[in-house]
Amino acid sequence: MAEVRAAVITAFGQPLEIRSVPVPDLEEGAALMRVDAATLCGTDVHFWHAAESVSAMLPYIPGHETTGTLVELNGQRFDVLGRRLQPGDRVIAAYAFCGHCFYCTIAGEPTLCRQSIRFGRQPITRAPYLLGGCAELHYLPPACEVVSVPDSVAAPLAASAACALRTVMHGFERLGPLASHETVVVQGAGPVGLYAAAVAADRGARQVLVIGAPAKRLSVATAWGASDVLDLDVVSDAADRRAWVMDRTDGRGADVVFQCASLAAVPEGLELTRSGGRFVSIGGGGSKELRIPAAAWGRLIDIKSVVAAEGRHFFQALDFLATRQQRIPFERLITGTYRLEQTTEALQAMVEMREVKPLIIP
Repeated sequence: MAEVRAAVITAFGQPLEIRSVPVPDLEEGAALMRVDAATLCGTDVHFWHAAESVSAMLPYIPGHETTGTLVELNGQRFDVLGRRLQPGDRVIAAYAFCGHCFYCTIAGEPTLCRQSIRFGRQPITRAPYLLGGCAELHYLPPACEVVSVPDSVAAPLAASAACALRTVMHGFERLGPLASHETVVVQGAGPVGLYAAAVAADRGARQVLVIGAPAKRLSVATAWGASDVLDLDVVSDAADRRAWVMDRTDGRGADVVFQCASLAAVPEGLELTRSGGRFVSIGGGGSKELRIPAAAWGRLIDIKSVVAAEGRHFFQALDFLATRQQRIPFERLITGTYRLEQTTEALQAMVEMREVKPLIIP
């Protein structure tokens, strides 16, 4: 059986190992792609460190933001626009949902599917082995939706669209229309927060206020359309952050708040939301228990949460990159490039906030 190289997490919080992983036989409808670029996400860091609180199964290949070139298909396969896929096509892919459970059929919320195959956390000890981006090849199960990458979108940015930006697109779908008079506050200046700020500005928000750190990330937020930014390294008191938002919203609070930091930021985010406003929570991790003041429930705040995304959100993400890149310097998101052997270094750089979005080139 042929094998390829992959960076493998064999123990939580420990350096990764470079291992040879089998190349599986393809099921009917499955495909295999050469990994052109794998960007790392805060979720990858969370999984690497938080053994007891995640579903990752050792040993596994990290990476769920991946783009590549198809090298083999078993049978006919089509992208989300109905185009027949061929070897040589550049693609990204959504998680594979089962298609027949309650959440996939009745609820119409397949991202809640409990039988889904989620990349970047599946064990290499069982077929199809190659389900993480930090490897030379990546297996695409028959059930996952595939999106073709426009020629104008570079591989590193296409990879980031496969998690950070597609999740933001899902969040804006759940939010609904954004009016031109509305103020949006974004909590967090990581990739998700930066993309949320860019989309909010693009959709015509009156002002987009970003709260995050460090200053290097906030400079990207400004370049991507943020009206004003607040550095958490400078303003560390929650009361001062609330006052900053109130000063910019006539004392009401934001019409819309996107929580793109961690679940621990939810209580503060609700305090930044005006009565009758909307709150969208995307960022995960950071807290196992939330204490939300009872008064928050009496202010008619519409609270939404987001889990992953479906194929249409991946398409929207790539289209956003392709059609706005002349105006928005998306390339500033990618802050460091690493070889497969340096995946541990890349993850650690994220922990220390030295990178915004590191790139792995297998």
